[in-house]
Amino acid sequence: MAKKAAKTNAARILDRENIDYEPFQYSTDDGKIDGVSVAAKIGAPIETVYKTLVASGSSKNHYVFLVPVAEELDLKLAAKACGEKKVEMVPVKEILPLTGYVRGGCSPFGMKKPFRTFVAGQASQLDKLIVSAGKVGAQLKLSPEDLLKATNGDFAELTAKP
Repeated sequence: MAKKAAKTNAARILDRENIDYEPFQYSTDDGKIDGVSVAAKIGAPIETVYKTLVASGSSKNHYVFLVPVAEELDLKLAAKACGEKKVEMVPVKEILPLTGYVRGGCSPFGMKKPFRTFVAGQASQLDKLIVSAGKVGAQLKLSPEDLLKATNGDFAELTAKP
């Protein structure tokens, strides 16, 4: 069962922007921090929980992509969304120095530098979605519109249709 989370830098950023959100905390004792497990731990529908992915383009610019946890980022669609010839995922060892966050706790809010952010288009159909609060074991629930506002992001087609 989810419990209320302590404030993270991501939550403080949302507070500063006067954006409503609901924090959640979950146990990491079992080592399961993948998005599907997180959705089950906080009792949220899997289609409402989004993972934050960081990629670099052929131009060497970095981008943030948010996609449902049960789906995969389509790199060709991601490249098209940001106007790059090609994008590839940032290696795990580069996530912390680049973003200030560890793998599994990467929030779209409060990275070391602001990166262009894209949210999978299906999020526009949701009332609320859930993203990382900036540390493993903490999540934030907010509206897709507020997510875009806080990240200066855009909706884009990012996942391949089944």
